[in-house]
Amino acid sequence: MVPQRFRAYRIHADGRFGSGRLERMDRAELDAGDVVVGIRFAGVNYKDALTAQGRARLARKFPLVGGTDLSGIVQSSADARFRPGDEVLIHSFGLGSHHDGGYAAFGRFPADWIFSLPPGLTLFEAAALGVAGHSVGIALELMERNGIAPGRGKVLVNGATGGVGSIAIDVLSKLGYHVVALTGKIGEADYLRSLGAEQVLDRASVRFGGRPLEAETWAGALDSVGGEQLEWLARTMQRDGVIAAIGNAGGSTFEGNVLPFILRGIRLLGVNVNNPVETKLRVWRRLASDLKPRHLDRIARRIALDALPQAFDDLLAARVRGRQVVDFGIG
Repeated sequence: MVPQRFRAYRIHADGRFGSGRLERMDRAELDAGDVVVGIRFAGVNYKDALTAQGRARLARKFPLVGGTDLSGIVQSSADARFRPGDEVLIHSFGLGSHHDGGYAAFGRFPADWIFSLPPGLTLFEAAALGVAGHSVGIALELMERNGIAPGRGKVLVNGATGGVGSIAIDVLSKLGYHVVALTGKIGEADYLRSLGAEQVLDRASVRFGGRPLEAETWAGALDSVGGEQLEWLARTMQRDGVIAAIGNAGGSTFEGNVLPFILRGIRLLGVNVNNPVETKLRVWRRLASDLKPRHLDRIARRIALDALPQAFDDLLAARVRGRQVVDFGIG
């Protein structure tokens, strides 16, 4: 039963692009949908922090419950596919931008957006993976289709201590790849090795500018940074090397040269999580089985809803290692 009022973190039409605050939300304010979910966990993503602090025009309605991904238990359903007590997960589909997201004790969502929790995952693990884990799963499938395989050579992961980077290192290592972690936080080298990185490369030691073609070093790369690091990756890939581009923490533009693409046949793959439902389901089944990280307990940290403002500050200031997950059972 949904109480009359419950805790939420909502973005209001204050400032240039909105600003967020903790408050109590009324049951009558639940967003449109067929299924009411008691939310147990919700991931903290870079996009969520930007939305909450009004640093980008991402919120498309006000007030808006933030949070791009969540997991929880069905409370009631007008759709025959779901029944009270079902464990479910939801991410993307405009959550936390066009539709209320995961930072509330309860939410109402269209049934077509909801996935039953795959066997092999707990509700916490599903939220710990969230959009970050799903992005890694999409990236790995694209890389596999384009010829990447264990034994072909080293695979570099940049932004290594972030949520995407941490999950990617863990999964790639599990699959048998030789993983090299590139990080600006060399003090976290032991953490990265504990996830499966065989080498840790200090970002400060890398000269990102250079010739159009440099030594062939990487068979593959999972890039969550963009900018000059993506330029450098293109110059240093092996013949037929594969780069999966996921994020833009280091910049959304980059300069490049066509020579690595023509002379070495490298491939730059864009990773978009807004895929057909069938694709999302397939990837989640793999995240619950062969792509399931071995060390989510090291990667993900539980926080209370009340800790969200600090969590956003830390994320935008690059003070976070791995994933932060709101646990509605805390506080």
